[in-house]
Amino acid sequence: MWVDAESRDSRRKAHAAHVIVLGNEKGGSGKSTTAMHLAIALLKAGQRVATIDLDARQGTLTHYVERRRRWAKKFDLPLELPLHFCVVRGEAAREDENEQGEFTRFADAITEAEHRHDFIVIDTPGADSYLTRLAHSMADTLITPLNDSFLDFDVLADIDSETFEPTGMSHYAELVREARRQRRRVDGRVIDWVVMRNRLSMPGDRGGELVGDGLNDLAGRLGFRIIDGFAERAAYRELFPRGLTALDDAGGLASGLQPPEAQATARAELQNLLAGLMLPLNERGRKRAAARAEWFMSAGEPLDVDDMLADECCSAPTSPAEPQT
Repeated sequence: MWVDAESRDSRRKAHAAHVIVLGNEKGGSGKSTTAMHLAIALLKAGQRVATIDLDARQGTLTHYVERRRRWAKKFDLPLELPLHFCVVRGEAAREDENEQGEFTRFADAITEAEHRHDFIVIDTPGADSYLTRLAHSMADTLITPLNDSFLDFDVLADIDSETFEPTGMSHYAELVREARRQRRRVDGRVIDWVVMRNRLSMPGDRGGELVGDGLNDLAGRLGFRIIDGFAERAAYRELFPRGLTALDDAGGLASGLQPPEAQATARAELQNLLAGLMLPLNERGRKRAAARAEWFMSAGEPLDVDDMLADECCSAPTSPAEPQT
């Protein structure tokens, strides 16, 4: 069953936050890792971010956020945390009752977050479900992480066994096409679909080149963009138990897992990813991030008390200033 466009739109009028959806019907593609790293990168850029985990049974993104909260509390670290929601799937006997309950819980999370945040990052299950379709239909940016192999290429299209050329769209590609059609019908917007190539093959690898050629062919047919994602790095896996990301400088507590150059490479990958996504960063958020960075840099320096006292003694009395709006 597809999402009722009118019901969904009634919940989403005056939409403020930019919705980023991580979608792929195959597990192990890196959706949760990408979702968490994007959320923290945006928070560090001064943006207000909420996250929603629609894969409650696996709960990887929820566990990531919980581990980060515990790590920050244990070592008294100023780690950025998104406002997080976990939407539980319905388990009633009737499908329509499940879908109504899931819609209500998801809509409540969106309603609470969308007008007080710049971005909402949504992690979806690795299977077709009502919640998966609902999230896809609300995406402003849809990111499909894809490992660099024909096993993952199969998520997007069938291929000819002799020529390796795409011969037809997959079930997931049809799902995305219908989501985009529904979105245009509701508010005239176009979902920016981005296929993110993870674990890129080495230059000269024939399999990787064939996958690349096939993706370029499909990009023109299906209307998605291709960007490079994350390499196969132990740094991402080893940071998860602590709830940390490649962008965190946790006072040395994040170090010791991987050499500094490995974490620096991971940071560069994430920065390139963020640039390639071309997200609408809020300028006020940028200023907040700059002010916070300046505060942290000066937090350890002593106050210049003499100058402060001199300013107070020498300046003429003034009436209280009007509060700024």
